Amino acid sequence: MRIGEITRKTNETDIRVELNLDGKGRAVIDTGIGFFDHMLTALAVHSGFDLMLSCKGDTEVDGHHSAEDAGIALGRAFAAAIGDRAGIARYGSFTLPMDESLAVCALDVGGRSYTVFDADFRAERIGDLETQLIVEFFRAFAANAAVTLHLNAPYGENDHHKCEALFKAFAHALKAATRVEGTAPLSSKGVLT
Repeated sequence: MRIGEITRKTNETDIRVELNLDGKGRAVIDTGIGFFDHMLTALAVHSGFDLMLSCKGDTEVDGHHSAEDAGIALGRAFAAAIGDRAGIARYGSFTLPMDESLAVCALDVGGRSYTVFDADFRAERIGDLETQLIVEFFRAFAANAAVTLHLNAPYGENDHHKCEALFKAFAHALKAATRVEGTAPLSSKGVLT
């Protein structure tokens, strides 16, 4: 089984992640930020990954350290679970509508990190999650998972819908990219990194 486990403790956060890429979409999430928990649960359910993520962070300051460090830890757990990346589909993309909003995700799990994020939010917060932290989570994940990630929400009026569509599109694209299709790396070079 493709499993990654990470424990990361700093002066700002204490995080534990268990990720099983061959799971059934089970989620046990506790970050202290309710809407963020909702998004990470959606990520697990829609990717089919089993995800346990607990984070004790300095949310009395704000949610920045918790959101970014959760992305770091989850990215590292993903990198550990995916291993040498040989035999996977490598690429994934998904377009997801959620009511009036649309989200598009395209990614490459080939070992190079890069993030393009194009989504505007009207509100400063969705529930208790600051909207500026959404991109921070995705950047931290991509950098630590060695994934090229493009996320776009070209339109939508409801910030909750836009954000949830982004997380679900990301989940479905990851599911497609991590599908096992063979044994060799999908690369003309013969290696992915």
